Amino acid sequence: MYNLLISLAIGLLVTLGVRFGTNVGWVGSVLPGLLAAVVAYFLLARRTWKQLEALFASVQKELMAQRLDRALQVLQGGFALAPWQFLVASQLHSQIGVLRYIREDYDGALPHLEKSFSRHGVARAMLALCYQRKRDPERMRKTFEQATRDAKKEGLVWAAWAWVEEKDGRHDEAISILGRGVKANPSDEKLKAALQALQNDKKLKLGKLYGEQWFQFRLEAVPGQMMGPQGGRGRRVVFQRR
Repeated sequence: MYNLLISLAIGLLVTLGVRFGTNVGWVGSVLPGLLAAVVAYFLLARRTWKQLEALFASVQKELMAQRLDRALQVLQGGFALAPWQFLVASQLHSQIGVLRYIREDYDGALPHLEKSFSRHGVARAMLALCYQRKRDPERMRKTFEQATRDAKKEGLVWAAWAWVEEKDGRHDEAISILGRGVKANPSDEKLKAALQALQNDKKLKLGKLYGEQWFQFRLEAVPGQMMGPQGGRGRRVVFQRR
């Protein structure tokens, strides 16, 4: 990535400058060169992330104005930053995949979700659900397993996985998943409530627990009061920055 290459070049120039511009040997020349490279990388990476944050802020404004297509265009333009810094591309793929999934363009969302940031719990959960929609339970469970490992503090991911298993008649498995989620998040009252519901043979009411965050998965119908001003499904979205 460009930021790293530029930083290494700066470090090398400083090292050579100290070595041949002073009486300091190679060992003593490396330290200032290394310090220069680290500082340069920090500053360059910070600049790139600030640019990405500004882009996400622009996307948020488009979403608030219900301009989903424009938000996707802005995100697509952000790939110009990808060669400069590690993880930028995966962040952008995460957001694009989430937005396409929310608009129920599952085929369009899938390739982006597959390239999403591993710690973006919602994006990874949506990837698992895409596999579930394609009737591929093995990949669905494998993806959920990885998602709950990488984003174990996101209770919604555990809850979504449990909901799917419960819906498929795997009641004990759903309870086990929520139990693992509660163990990983002992202060998460929503997960505790979901677990208690299943243990008491009650229906999982995740929409009541999580609100819009739950309905973005498109596993249940979106209540009328959560629809957009034109009455379209899911025009209000929960936009995550990672």
